[in-house]
Amino acid sequence: MSLTKKIIIGLFIYLIFLVATLPANFAMRFVALPSGLSIGDVSGSVWQGSIDSVTFEGRPLDTLKWDLSPWRLFLGQVQVDFSLGERNTPINARGLLRASFSGLYVEAFRFEAPIPILLGQKVLPFRTKIDGDMSVFLNEFDSGEAWCETLSGTAIINQAKVNNQFGDYPLGDISFALSCVNGDIEFKTDEKMNRLGLVGTLLLQDKNRVAIDAKMKETADQPADLKKMLSQFGAKDSQGYYTLNYKGAIPGL
Repeated sequence: MSLTKKIIIGLFIYLIFLVATLPANFAMRFVALPSGLSIGDVSGSVWQGSIDSVTFEGRPLDTLKWDLSPWRLFLGQVQVDFSLGERNTPINARGLLRASFSGLYVEAFRFEAPIPILLGQKVLPFRTKIDGDMSVFLNEFDSGEAWCETLSGTAIINQAKVNNQFGDYPLGDISFALSCVNGDIEFKTDEKMNRLGLVGTLLLQDKNRVAIDAKMKETADQPADLKKMLSQFGAKDSQGYYTLNYKGAIPGL
């Protein structure tokens, strides 16, 4: 091997070592944070580090940790294993993210948070207040037009409670199977996944729009105020279901 090749290889190894040991707090000086995002103390390296606290639009989050794969960079990808908080903290998440020029890929992803914190100061129609916790588990997600190319996972609303000017609605636990339909994110539920007699789908579309195609029938577990409200959706079908359809903007957004 010639001296020139040895020097080039030596410089390359040195650069890899230099970047691998670059302190994360030094690198953060050159990062422009999005509006509404602030961070606490940064420690570790660019490849493996942590931030002791994160605040987003007034919502306090816990410690953010990451492990960045340097080898994926040679493939034109950024891959990071990350965790936010712990299972006993109000907002927590973990998973694997991979970003490239072709889009975003996610696998083994978990996110949990109280619904009131997620809603923040948003004013919902009919003076609606929502309580409970949201959990999202993704086996895989591959971005595309408008939202996704592939999606497999589950979303769960735990101990949901809705209160508005029409009444109180303790809805309990509601589970949704997540999938991708023509680029839209589909939330699908049935009577095995909730105690409300609810069957149907919700499509999350681009530009903050939704399409709901569902039906609901009376059950013994439904809140009294919900049973009273069902009659406002017209006549029952032959199986006792009321039709629930909506297409348009997401209320409150």
